[in-house]
Amino acid sequence: MNINTFLKRYCTKTVCYCRILSMVTLLFIVFMLHSCNEFTENDTPVSELDTAAVFEEKNTAYGAMANVFAQMRDNGMLTGKTTGMQKEMGLYADELIWYGNTTQNSANFFYNTLIPTHPTLANWWNNSYSQIYAANAVIEGVAGSTKLLQADKDQLTGEAKFARAFVHFYVLQLWANVPYVTGTDYRYNSTLKRLPTAEVYAKIIEDLESATTLLPEEYTNPTRVRPNSYTAQALLARVYLYAGMWPEAVNSASRVLNKTGTYTWITELNNVFLKESRATIWQYAPRTPTRNTDEGTTFIFNAGPPNSVALTSSLINAFETADQRKAKWIRSISKEGTTWYHAYKYKKTGSNTPQLEFSIVLRLAEMYLIRAEARARQGELSNAKEDLNVIRNTAGLGNTAAVTQDEILDAILHERQVELFSEFGHRFFDLRRFGALDRTLSGIKADWNNTDNLLPLPQNELNLNPNIGPQNSGY
Repeated sequence: MNINTFLKRYCTKTVCYCRILSMVTLLFIVFMLHSCNEFTENDTPVSELDTAAVFEEKNTAYGAMANVFAQMRDNGMLTGKTTGMQKEMGLYADELIWYGNTTQNSANFFYNTLIPTHPTLANWWNNSYSQIYAANAVIEGVAGSTKLLQADKDQLTGEAKFARAFVHFYVLQLWANVPYVTGTDYRYNSTLKRLPTAEVYAKIIEDLESATTLLPEEYTNPTRVRPNSYTAQALLARVYLYAGMWPEAVNSASRVLNKTGTYTWITELNNVFLKESRATIWQYAPRTPTRNTDEGTTFIFNAGPPNSVALTSSLINAFETADQRKAKWIRSISKEGTTWYHAYKYKKTGSNTPQLEFSIVLRLAEMYLIRAEARARQGELSNAKEDLNVIRNTAGLGNTAAVTQDEILDAILHERQVELFSEFGHRFFDLRRFGALDRTLSGIKADWNNTDNLLPLPQNELNLNPNIGPQNSGY
């Protein structure tokens, strides 16, 4: 069945997941027209392709999965572009200040004026479930393949389950009680209900535990753009932490940290975000071989005042005097007596030869911070401090002075603020997890309400599928 026949047959109904079905099929075709990054092109004519044929050849099957990751990198909430949550949730929390026009979409995040019809929310929701649907299509396509070797089936299925869990995790953090989609039947999917948070966590954990057994221990590519089993373990560590499963979080983080033949702690801060960093667990490859990261383009500015965003004074002031992260991961721009600051973890914008930086999604420092927090929460205070001090000492700071459990947890929250700033919304989720969201943001944002700990569900999705209601409180 060619793409035109497919669209005519299945796109007669105005249903949200029908739109997704069309988009996913198009993704496979787009891959055939433009191969994804480092993966081999296939010469099968586009007009002869259908979704089953994609999974009968190794190159196209891997290309389909590579395209799922490419969509995560380029579209929706998980991109490093200006439309992604690294910027928007930084504005929503206390990391970034907005310098753009008040009529732009990002201003609503900064001024706390989000409403259910906000276009960014619809973009994030639709792209997230498109990516989830694409991962499901890979899982089903691989299972039905008669030609792929079992090792390839395992890897592709593991990658798809990892991607499905990863995207669901972030959808859960932003909206809570969300549908967990595991199939490609759009009629069924279009009526799915929201699940309780605990059930969503259980399904994410199930996917990731399966991925750890399916994925190979070693990376299949030296650039670490395809996950291995320890990538799934790293995400499991985070999920366990968020779910309050402290022993499991410690064990998963330890499995990654103990893999010293693959992962190496980097003591030179300027090398942490280079594409060959051995502290990287998983990263996005840029769209072309000479391009650097979208994050660099999003955050870096070379003249003041900024056109878009800059770091807040509260973040700048959170760094201790001797903290080398402030010196090496933040850059100042001054004009006529005024100074602005921007994130400088990534130091390149646009194209560069040789290519120096990839967008890092998971890295070793978070594993130390996860293990420190999980240990502290179950009373292993000396071990928690030991992990925390690895981070502090690398930043040029002395050991933590925290003694009690509460002091150590406060120190961990602070260390996460100055270590993980401008990375995938960590700050907002950390404040909420620590119960510090209201007291932190109510003093900064004039209209902050305690119901703002979740985003409003996109109104169009509620209209299409009332089962995902009711709307989150406060909207």
